[in-house]
Amino acid sequence: MRPLLLAPLLVSLTLPVMAKDNVTADAPVYGPRLEGFDYPWPLHRFKLNSQQQSLEMMYMDVTPQGEANGDTVVLMHGKNFCAATWESTIEALTRKGYRVIAPDQIGFCKSSKPEHYQYSLHQLAANTNALLSHLEIERATIMGHSMGGMLATRYALMYPKATYQLVLVDPIGLEDWKAKGVPWQSIDNWYESGKKASAEKMRAYQKETYYAGQWKPEYDRWVEMQAGMYRGDGRDINAWSQALTYDMVFNQPVVYEFKDIEVPTLLMIGDKDNTAVGKALAPENIQKTLGHYDELGPAIADQIPDATYVRFEDLGHSPQVQAPERFHDALLKWLSQSRQV
Repeated sequence: MRPLLLAPLLVSLTLPVMAKDNVTADAPVYGPRLEGFDYPWPLHRFKLNSQQQSLEMMYMDVTPQGEANGDTVVLMHGKNFCAATWESTIEALTRKGYRVIAPDQIGFCKSSKPEHYQYSLHQLAANTNALLSHLEIERATIMGHSMGGMLATRYALMYPKATYQLVLVDPIGLEDWKAKGVPWQSIDNWYESGKKASAEKMRAYQKETYYAGQWKPEYDRWVEMQAGMYRGDGRDINAWSQALTYDMVFNQPVVYEFKDIEVPTLLMIGDKDNTAVGKALAPENIQKTLGHYDELGPAIADQIPDATYVRFEDLGHSPQVQAPERFHDALLKWLSQSRQV
């Protein structure tokens, strides 16, 4: 492991049990596929046939600002996030000459949300690979945050020759929650919890987990992006998609396979992150053992054959949003160094 110390981190991905939103008259209401919420760059539509149905994968394809450096970065969003959440990262990357592809995965945000779909990290990785083949991108840097980190890991394992290098930002799946004692929950129960989603509860959860107890007004945009889909007629399909994908991440651990990653990897962790899927369902003594990302991060970095570990001691689950300048300085430094090797 090549150490690169900047500051430490902790992670937690417990599904918040949410009360009914105190909706005000000016609270945004978005459609089932996030209709009404504007993305920072134009959206493109990739049509694919998957599991005997026609689906649409929406994505941003952002060209470099100024002279292109010839490299492409693919951004994979987290479970409670969308491609739009990568806005500042896309700006930073394109300013340095990178082409950026940022899709919404099937089941999320502006992409199709099929009622019946066997969600797996393998399937989402295959969908993304099909998109890149459609765009004639043979090799790219794959970068994922939160659930997107799990997906990026699976992608690199499935398509090592198509993966130039891997960047993992506060990925979930650094531990096997089920093996550590978190009880299984049915999809129906995940669904019932999801239908109770509210901006108020989302904000409280994000403040604690994403931003290490701090809050800035600009974070509200990302809360409303998610909460707005639950205020309209898309509430049920979004809750159902979230339930299906919670079952996916809980039952498909990648933690046992980090040793098999064949490409250079940057692992970026905020020590104040405390994410652990289903943590609230576990007994209190088990809860205390979960989501210690200040310990999980370096342990996982040691397992990856060619890893650089960057820690942010004071940041939470979303360092790219909480401290974008510091985060992007570290990211671009590593990318620049890797281009010189």
